[in-house]
Amino acid sequence: MRTRNIGPLEVSAVGLGAMGLSQGYGAGVSGSEATGLIRKAFDLGCTFFDTAEGYAAGANEELTGAALAPIRDQVVLATKFYIGGSPTRAELGKEIRTRLDASLSRLGTDHVELYYQHRVPDSIPVEDIAAVMGELIDEGKILGWGQSQATEKQIRRAHAVTPLTAVQSEYSIMERMFEQDVIPACEELGIGFVPFSPLATGFLTGRIAADDTYTGADVRRVITRFDKDNIRANQPLLDLLTGFAEEKGATPAQISLAWMLHKGDFIVPIPGSRRIERVEENLGAAEVELTADEFGRIESELARIEIHGNRTDEDIARLGILD
Repeated sequence: MRTRNIGPLEVSAVGLGAMGLSQGYGAGVSGSEATGLIRKAFDLGCTFFDTAEGYAAGANEELTGAALAPIRDQVVLATKFYIGGSPTRAELGKEIRTRLDASLSRLGTDHVELYYQHRVPDSIPVEDIAAVMGELIDEGKILGWGQSQATEKQIRRAHAVTPLTAVQSEYSIMERMFEQDVIPACEELGIGFVPFSPLATGFLTGRIAADDTYTGADVRRVITRFDKDNIRANQPLLDLLTGFAEEKGATPAQISLAWMLHKGDFIVPIPGSRRIERVEENLGAAEVELTADEFGRIESELARIEIHGNRTDEDIARLGILD
């Protein structure tokens, strides 16, 4: 597995998002299944694992921490906290420390390499968050920090107080809103960019059909790109990926990830899956290299394809889930 740097952290070129093991697609997997999958990912070279306090009310942290315990000193572990409202600076510091201590307890570790603010509300000055993160770094409880779904302005303001290690936001061939300003700012400032949902919640695998149905707490019930009409309308995109996959002896998912990896060496996607064969496929994308000509052809054809549907926090909130 090739490696990349996000800020000062060296990680595998493709990481693993653990959220789906506990929520997002209905009932989660068992602890033994999750441990087997996470350990298999590590055996394949994955050293970057992502979770959050909000995933299954902390259960995902417990699951991830237990699976990584024997190899904890060989991996980079990221988790996240979310605080809303308008706390004072003193209240904010106390609350973040309480959240972090609870996460560390669930993860079974005395520090995390990367601690994200899990969305960045306007009601809390980013400078106040950044100052607390600097204190936690000085104390060794975290090695670096980040923001999720932040704007360029929020990134620059926070970075000026305590340098950011990474920004984690949605990014894929189907969702490119951060290409205009956030991703260039991360490159300029030496901040890693960590895409979540890099396969558009599985859409870019090419295994989605218009007659598929989703029930219960499956996020695909509320993500509009999975509407039957949008699935059909997005077929030209899947045809493009399938064609390039056949040329490269790869899969559509691997082409989607390879396209992203080609964009910059500070970009490290964290696809998730509940199936070991899919984890093998996703991590294998690190070995799929696009030539400049191939990348240019993909970009040229993408410019002519209209994307139908999207994924929004507002839609996801209807299921009580935050990516």
